[in-house]
Amino acid sequence: MSTAAPAASVDPRRFRDAMGRFATGITIISTPTPAGPHCMTANGFMSVSLVPALVVVSIAERAKMHDLLLASGVYGVSVLAADQEAVSTHFSGRPDPDLRPRFDDHAGVPLVAGALAQVAAEIVEAHPAGDHTLFVGQVRHLADGAGEPLVFHAGRYRHLLSPAADPEYSDAWSGFCLDPFGA
Repeated sequence: MSTAAPAASVDPRRFRDAMGRFATGITIISTPTPAGPHCMTANGFMSVSLVPALVVVSIAERAKMHDLLLASGVYGVSVLAADQEAVSTHFSGRPDPDLRPRFDDHAGVPLVAGALAQVAAEIVEAHPAGDHTLFVGQVRHLADGAGEPLVFHAGRYRHLLSPAADPEYSDAWSGFCLDPFGA
């Protein structure tokens, strides 16, 4: 039995704002339904294990996607490229009636065409965590390509600066200091 004091109440809006200071990539979580692909924009995604290859998505219990994942048992994760901001917006609750996203299919799992990385996963575990569920998926398909990612920080889409002349190292962006001790 724990003797720790109860956690202090944290204002949900303040918590969301503080967590928004962590820059993330943008993904589209997708799952097949009888009506076609169901998709949502999310940044609650991470890799968990190399062997076996496992990934996790964090989905709010109130989200339509939550019950659809439980029903389908599979999901796709498409890591968006810098030029796919419209796709992110479309699946974040602000659909554009003129946008017709294209999908690749892997064993029935829809994946956004042109994404930097595509992962199709079979759900092997689901863990309730507060008002979300963590869906652990074993990777069944993986593809990736070159390009710049779409980034989200402090409630806004961001883009990385142009790549440095030397892709291995650049003091223009690394914070390199000739004398790190100021001597």
